[in-house]
Amino acid sequence: MKLFQSKYLWVITSFILLAGYWTSCTKKDQVLTIGDTVTENTTDLLSLKTTASPTIDGTIDAAWEKAVKLSVLPQVPDPGNGLFAGYIGDTYNGTIRSMYDDQNIYFLLEVTDATQSINVAPWYFNPDLNVFGKSTGWQKEPSSRSFDVNGGLLREGFGEDKFAMLWNIDSSTSKFASQSCYASCHIFTPYMDYSKNPAVYTANASGNHYTNAANEKIDMWWGRLGYMSKDASLQFVDDNYQDYAGGPAVSNLTGGSLNGRHVDGIYVDSAKTTPWPYGPHYTASPTQGEVNNSQNLKINGTGPTVAVPLWINPAFTSNNFILVGETTSGVAKKVTAVDSTGALTLSDGSIITPNADFQRSIVATGPTAKKSIPAYIAYPLLGGRADITSAAVYTGSGWVIEYSRKLKTSDALKQDIDFSNFADQPFGIAYWDKSNYQHGIKPGLMLKFQK
Repeated sequence: MKLFQSKYLWVITSFILLAGYWTSCTKKDQVLTIGDTVTENTTDLLSLKTTASPTIDGTIDAAWEKAVKLSVLPQVPDPGNGLFAGYIGDTYNGTIRSMYDDQNIYFLLEVTDATQSINVAPWYFNPDLNVFGKSTGWQKEPSSRSFDVNGGLLREGFGEDKFAMLWNIDSSTSKFASQSCYASCHIFTPYMDYSKNPAVYTANASGNHYTNAANEKIDMWWGRLGYMSKDASLQFVDDNYQDYAGGPAVSNLTGGSLNGRHVDGIYVDSAKTTPWPYGPHYTASPTQGEVNNSQNLKINGTGPTVAVPLWINPAFTSNNFILVGETTSGVAKKVTAVDSTGALTLSDGSIITPNADFQRSIVATGPTAKKSIPAYIAYPLLGGRADITSAAVYTGSGWVIEYSRKLKTSDALKQDIDFSNFADQPFGIAYWDKSNYQHGIKPGLMLKFQK
């Protein structure tokens, strides 16, 4: 069946769709040809029916040539709480294509990005902060830009290039049709902080994602490009979800602590509450994904407790992530002690002396240390988190990202979007450029299947 019977019906339908979408976003035109009809399109991603499925390797196969590109321009909004300061208004130019076959849906995302940001908040040594008896000079680069009181740049961010897509599971989230990714964005929620005695009412300077009703869930695909491009064992988009997280019963009491973002596979268990902040109790997830490469040790074994790296590759050939396989094979060595000079003792008895190679540039936009130490250990994803196979390749001017997922997964917890009925699916897309929190957002998009 043809998608539309005439150019007139197409124009009318496009007008109706656009009128209901989020109107504050920058739009970029796409030329879409269906049959003999050529029209302007800014929101609809047409998934092409194919029998020549692409190989998910970050190389653009010939199979993609017939898939129509949708241009997207995620823009960093101003949520009003200062969290996105220094990035507000930034835009990230990209295109996205889609295809599907009898089993899977495929996506090809291309983003223009002048810098490949894969070294996430690495460890370096600052001798000025190595105060005897109080602290050590081992520090982490900021994961986003930091500024002085006058707004001057103190240090460029060392965050990870990332993207995300949000989907409305079973059309459960009522606001998603008109707001897509904004349907779960809650900001400025003050809360009573019961971790202090006496408890104090505290303003919240961050945003949390949680839905607006107990039956509402959103599927969140989380693509960490440094992680995904590090090793073949890590080529997955992290499959997460968002839920109600207790709603007003929690938010009215603890507000900012309400967090509806979870990795796939965990769920609310039989326990009704946890210690402060009294939210629902979720089951635990196995160790996977990006895990902090950090530990606390006493200076000289008896002094103050300080944070230092947990694992180090003495060859310093891994400058963005330490693979979990490196920790089990002996390639990486465990840090077992730190002394008052900041010297680190490794598990093989060798010593890491924090000389100039471990010190970062003093220029705000300068590089990190020549021998920076990864801040994260990379574990392969497991179970439902590994539903989305991916590959990410940096070309020198941007990212080529391919990813695919079954039309319908084996998910029994209602944590995944189901594409198997080929219904139109509203979605939003986001992009992070070397930042941890601040990201551009493009809501109001619609996936349609070529029938």
